[in-house]
Amino acid sequence: MTEKRKVRKAVFPVAGLGTRFLPATKAVPKEMLTVVDKPVIQYVVDEALEAGIEHLIFVTGRSKAVIEDYFDIQVELDQTLRERNKKAEIELLEAILPKAGTTSFTRQQAPLGLGHAVWCARDLVGNEPFALLLPDMIMKGEKGCLKGMVDLYEHSGGNVVAVEECAPEQAHKYGIVGVGDRVGDGFKITKMVEKPARGTAPSNFFINGRYILQPEIFPILERQERGAGNEIQLTDGMVKLAEAQAFAAYHFRGETFDCGAKDGFILANVAFALERADIRPTVEGPLKTLLQGLK
Repeated sequence: MTEKRKVRKAVFPVAGLGTRFLPATKAVPKEMLTVVDKPVIQYVVDEALEAGIEHLIFVTGRSKAVIEDYFDIQVELDQTLRERNKKAEIELLEAILPKAGTTSFTRQQAPLGLGHAVWCARDLVGNEPFALLLPDMIMKGEKGCLKGMVDLYEHSGGNVVAVEECAPEQAHKYGIVGVGDRVGDGFKITKMVEKPARGTAPSNFFINGRYILQPEIFPILERQERGAGNEIQLTDGMVKLAEAQAFAAYHFRGETFDCGAKDGFILANVAFALERADIRPTVEGPLKTLLQGLK
């Protein structure tokens, strides 16, 4: 078992082109599309901060500079708000501003897959465990998904991935894990299979886009041959790492919205809007009317 070191850093791979949301993402990064009134990436960063993450590492690409600007002070806006005594707005922006020196940005110059994006963060992560959060996926639950993973990591050490259950007949669409002995709020992983053939999946637990990984993944990814889609696949690297290190699964029991897909993005907006006391009274009725009008 690897030494249990504190998980201080989180990697956010935000270099994707967002082609499923064209034409909007021709000019606006998909991570900056808003769910109610916050960009998708803000929900994911909030989840990381709740889990105790101290350093945010963004793996970006061309046309993603607006993400870096978002996590900085906008001088003209700040000055205007102060001149107009907009205290609530000033406090809101100050609350989401990371502390100085706690964000880093690096480029993934070519779209070579998630494994390659993670490898691009190697020098910023260094020789310590790190969290990896896919920025398309936003979670809603009593406890943040990554917070639960960090709690499990305190028991298990090694590597941790978050999983959820799907219908068994849908398992061929996902990365699936095999179920071993229980540990904390999860279980030991016996195997990992990316999109198994129908009827061959070891379980119906699929990986949902949250990881805690040891730094030994980096040299594996550096040597990793391209896999599906002619890309460097993270799952292939994790399978290799599992030959030497333990993997545990945290069973997340909340809701996950894939905001990289139109249906998930729309459902996320509805779900988070209905949680807001300032919005629900004005949208609940019209939503019910729209649903009743469906034929």
